[in-house]
Amino acid sequence: MAFGAGAYALWGLFPLYWPLLKPAGAVEILAHRIMWSLVAVVAVLALRRRWGWVRTLTLRQGVLLALAAVVISLNWGTYIYAVNNGQTIESALGYFINPLISVVFGVLIFRERLRTWQWCAVGMGTLAVLVLTVDYGRPPWIALVLAFAFGIYGLLKKFADMPSAEGLAVETAMLFLPTLGFVLVLEGRGDAAFGHHGVGHAALVALAGVVTAVPLLLFNAAAIRLPLSVIGMLQYLAPVLQFVIGLTVHHEEMPPSRWAGFLLVWVALVMLTWDGLNAARREAVLETP
Repeated sequence: MAFGAGAYALWGLFPLYWPLLKPAGAVEILAHRIMWSLVAVVAVLALRRRWGWVRTLTLRQGVLLALAAVVISLNWGTYIYAVNNGQTIESALGYFINPLISVVFGVLIFRERLRTWQWCAVGMGTLAVLVLTVDYGRPPWIALVLAFAFGIYGLLKKFADMPSAEGLAVETAMLFLPTLGFVLVLEGRGDAAFGHHGVGHAALVALAGVVTAVPLLLFNAAAIRLPLSVIGMLQYLAPVLQFVIGLTVHHEEMPPSRWAGFLLVWVALVMLTWDGLNAARREAVLETP
């Protein structure tokens, strides 16, 4: 529980970290996050002396992880942009919506049949998006991109069937040269922030690799020890913290219509969680000899 809570708490506190990297732009921060994440995860794997998986990596896994790398880059870049441009609450909405997106993927891709309360939750989530579209005067694109990108990333990782640390090593390695090239071009044009705003700023940018790797390792430690139902409950900790930070630290606006949209999302999540717990309980009863 401590590992799981620590992982989601750290992810939830990310909105306090990314603004510290200004005046670097979102794309420059993303590039450094990818490069320094590779350094951090390779260091972890070296300490564990876990390299046997490299020899067994298949072409299929490589293709899936390459696609995953592109999708998670879209997710990371969108999130950094949102937080550093006063849209932390909308980014939190994306992670509140994500479980509902996973349910929809289950129907579309795995042909799962939804139970009544799951349909109600999806319907409530759709209504929430419509309400928030009226409130924002546009669809909540940031939330939708984050939710769908992370959902697709989860699917690709499921099909690739590799541990998170090893998978992240492959993903960041595939993106390392393009991001390094981008950083060098930025430096050559005189537009780079890294290395031009003091040692402290440079250290914070480089720390992005550790900031990415640590919660991932904590999550792995929790995932192999906790039931999925508990992990499912813990996942809401991150967007709750993001929402609170956006509201109380970044002082973002929450008009009544926006509260209504979020309330509908939260009701949908209560339905989904309640249904999941009941289904798990019924399955446990059936399995009891």
